[in-house]
Amino acid sequence: MDTQNPSAPACADSGSPVKHHPDRRHPHSGVVHDNTRHTTRFTVVGNHLAQHPELSLLAIGLAVHIQSLPAGARVDIKTLAARFPEGPTRIGAALRELEAHGYLRRTRERVPGGRIVTRTVSCNQPGRRGEPPDSPRTPARRPAPDTRAPRKKLPPVPQPSALSPALLRTAADLLAGLRRHDPRLLLSATDADHLAPGVAAWLERDLTPTAVRDALTAALPQGDRLRRPAALLAHRLTAQLPPPPPFRAPAPPATVRHPLHNCDGCDRAFRAPEPGRCADCRHATHT
Repeated sequence: MDTQNPSAPACADSGSPVKHHPDRRHPHSGVVHDNTRHTTRFTVVGNHLAQHPELSLLAIGLAVHIQSLPAGARVDIKTLAARFPEGPTRIGAALRELEAHGYLRRTRERVPGGRIVTRTVSCNQPGRRGEPPDSPRTPARRPAPDTRAPRKKLPPVPQPSALSPALLRTAADLLAGLRRHDPRLLLSATDADHLAPGVAAWLERDLTPTAVRDALTAALPQGDRLRRPAALLAHRLTAQLPPPPPFRAPAPPATVRHPLHNCDGCDRAFRAPEPGRCADCRHATHT
């Protein structure tokens, strides 16, 4: 069935005249279009989006807004929440709707310098490029489970000079607690085992667990989720590894001050670990 164009004027049936409102310009009920042709500053939106039967009204409006923006405009949750009265939670849910139905594609990419950014692609025709959707109800095409790419190996992390059990336990507890700071930093046991030596390398450089946690969680990328949180932490452990603490010469041993005793020979006071004779009396006895 062809999609109707609500902007096109209705054609009268030659068999029976169309009933009009008493002013002979408007129908009895329903919407009436007062259209003016746009020549500048307009965006073409398909009815498959404007009349989508499954998308929420917020998601449709957000898709229209994103399609009207120039290339390079920021469309992250924080920017959109600052632009519209809806909060980050509702805007994030609407973005996920558009992503599920193929109107948005969001990927994580690493840019020069090691920073990870989100690339957002707005699709005015969901489905294959250059092909219209099969129907307004066509869901976004998802890759089959057997075509999923194998999991990439995590980058290497620094190694401590000595792998003591106590240091590794502190490192493991620190990694397990990151999800309480940011739920997106939920790590598997395998990822935590891989990252623990890198955290231990930081701890042995005179850093407190709180300082290490703050360095790993500062200025995280925005978005509802992190694509590979373990890879991000591995990169930070390597790229931001602090230098070893400055060398400090060992402190000299403290001077031992023995108690006073009275000499058994001359009754003179002298210092020694045990009572007895002073040095002069011992020397006189020896000679």
